[in-house]
Order: sequence, then structure tokens, then C-alpha cells
Amino acid sequence: RIDRLNKTVTIGLVGKYTKFEDCYASLTRALEHASYHSNRHLQLKYFDSELLSMDPKTGNMAEYHKTWSDFCKVDGIIVPGGFGKRGLEGKIAACKWARENNKPFLGICLGLQAAVIEYGRSVLGLKDADTEEEQPPGQTLEHPVVVYMPEHNPGNMGGTMRLGKHETHFKPEHKSKLKLLYGNKDKIEERHRHRYEVNKKYVPDYEKHGFLFTGVDEKEVRMEIAELRDHPYYVAVQFHPEYLSRPLRPSPPFLGLILAAAGKLDAYIEKECRQVTETDDDDSGKIEF
Repeated sequence: RIDRLNKTVTIGLVGKYTKFEDCYASLTRALEHASYHSNRHLQLKYFDSELLSMDPKTGNMAEYHKTWSDFCKVDGIIVPGGFGKRGLEGKIAACKWARENNKPFLGICLGLQAAVIEYGRSVLGLKDADTEEEQPPGQTLEHPVVVYMPEHNPGNMGGTMRLGKHETHFKPEHKSKLKLLYGNKDKIEERHRHRYEVNKKYVPDYEKHGFLFTGVDEKEVRMEIAELRDHPYYVAVQFHPEYLSRPLRPSPPFLGLILAAAGKLDAYIEKECRQVTETDDDDSGKIEF
């Protein structure tokens, strides 16, 4: 079936390790699993997040404009995890473009945090919204929308990450496309790898403006899933769903991204998330289940 696929979906991956594509091997495999399940060949394009945030007046203007020109042509966007603030502003710019242009978007780990920062700055009016990661000593943020997890010691980086499988519970008061993609389960288990999290005190303001935290941890302390209301597919997760993706069981967040990028997500959900098969003899986009 894979050999007979004749349609392509183009996904733009925005990261700061793009010179070493093997850094994103697990993400690539998860995207491939979801693409094959959606009857699409995957065309993955890598974008250096530092180029997306470069000042064209001081840098290479031609390279900057070419990067943005290519970026605007993709069908969907994924912003993966990473460490440190280098390249973060480019990821924030990618989140903003996806949000404002109704482009299917998936943020993972730092990608969730970048989406939170962007929304705080652009929509909530928190101009200096930022993360506490790598803040200079003695500097205090007025709006730390992403904070260090309180039970860990910021002075000792060794062994301080939240690792392994943890439960995520879907909040019943919110409609969630991702919950449907997970088989309408009330809770799921995914693997984690992070030191920072969304600052809970800002959650009511975000949700009041349509940025919904549809999934939380079992104690309802940590924000695990965010979804933007009234957007085709704007999903961000604190966990790493790529670790549990399999060829015959694609990861739901990745599957949602690919289906949305192909314009098939709503039809897939309406048919109770059954596998998509398409006719090969025309370009009508007809879906059969």
C-alpha cells in the first residue's frame, strides 16, 4: 500500500539542531507512521529556528527571506523539544505564524512552552512573557509563564528531569480533538522528558481567551496538553508521543497533524477515527472507510 501512494504531505520541522537530522530520528519515524496511515508520502523539510528569528538588517537578508518563503509553503508545522533559549524566538515565530494562518501545528515539550509564550505575548498582552530557563542570575521575569518544576533543584542539573511514563487526564469540560484521536479515552500514558512546565497561575487567563489546557496530570497540577479553540489543528503536548509511535499504531498527535495537513482530519473524526483509504484513480480527495 505504501508503494502505491501517489500523494504527498509536506511538514516543516522547526528546530535548532537541524544540521544534524539524526537528532530528530524518532520524530521522523513518528511522522512517517502517521503519513502512511493517512495514505500520504511524507516530505519533511527542516528549518533552522535561528534563521526564522534572525534580524534581516544585520544578517543574511537573502537567506532569511528564502527561509520564510519556503516555510510558508508547508502543509503543517511541528515544533519539537530542545534545551536552552538559543533558537527559542524562532520557534515562537513559527507558533505565531501557524496560529494566525490556521496552519496545522503540533508542539512537543519546548514546542508547547513556545506556544504558551507566544500566546501570552500576542493575545494576552504579556509583552515580556517568557520562560525561566537560562535566565541571568538575579533577573526576575514579570510574567514567567513557563517555570522550573518546584520539586527539582535548579542548582544541580544532574538527575533533575521528569522522566518516564506518566498519566495525562483529559478535562471533561473541554472539547478535545486529541482525546478523540486517542480513542475518546479519559486518560492516557505517555513518556516525559522535561524540567520546565506551564505556570499554573496563568491558566485561567489563557483559557478565557481560547487557549485551552485540555489535558493535565493526575493531580491537576501540570498542564500536559494545550489546544487552540477555533483552529483546524493547533495542538501542543508536554510529553514526547514520538517514543511510543509504531508503524501499525501511529501516535495520535502526529496522526492528527498529518490528517489536518492533508485536509482529512474532520472527515476522519466524523467516521469515528477509522483508517483512511482513498481512491487512486482521481484527485477528488474522496475518502472511504
